[in-house]
Amino acid sequence: MNNAASLNLADSVFGAEYNEALVHQVVVAYMNGGRAGTKAQKSKAMVAGGGKKPWKQKGTGRARAGSIRSPLWRGGGKTFAAVPRDFSQKVNRKMYRGAMRSIFSELLRRGDLTIAEQFAVSEPKTKAFLSAIDAFGDRDLLIITSEVSRELFLSSRNVPHVALSDVESLNPVALLRHKKVVVTAEAAKKIEGWLA
Repeated sequence: MNNAASLNLADSVFGAEYNEALVHQVVVAYMNGGRAGTKAQKSKAMVAGGGKKPWKQKGTGRARAGSIRSPLWRGGGKTFAAVPRDFSQKVNRKMYRGAMRSIFSELLRRGDLTIAEQFAVSEPKTKAFLSAIDAFGDRDLLIITSEVSRELFLSSRNVPHVALSDVESLNPVALLRHKKVVVTAEAAKKIEGWLA
């Protein structure tokens, strides 16, 4: 195991100042991008029927009514009907990378980021994977490798609170969701090339 200094990683990536406002903005935008936004209801105009006035305006003793599809009636449309929405927010590439640098730097400062020479298991066995992660002292882990092997995926999929990621699919929410982050040396170099 190493730290960023012994691996000669760039301070611009692993030694940046923590910008809480930027990290919050990027995390909220990322999570909003995952929202389906498919909620939909029918308004009075969309509900079938109701073309004819149910009874005449005067003389019946009942309240005046213009349509059986009024929001006041059972089976009528919703007053303020929900429509499908797009919750996505635009985040510039520079802002996104700045937030990722900020998160990595803060994890390293807090001692929650460990850089390992390599992380692999020889066979797809959960027992082998658990013995490998016990060296890190916590089982709430995000493990970042340059490439997720079949053996690593199969041996870790039944372990709670453990997630695997390669550099390409890394995101700010995954980095903040776990107590500890383990990065292989090869993946750390890829991250440095991406965020430098």
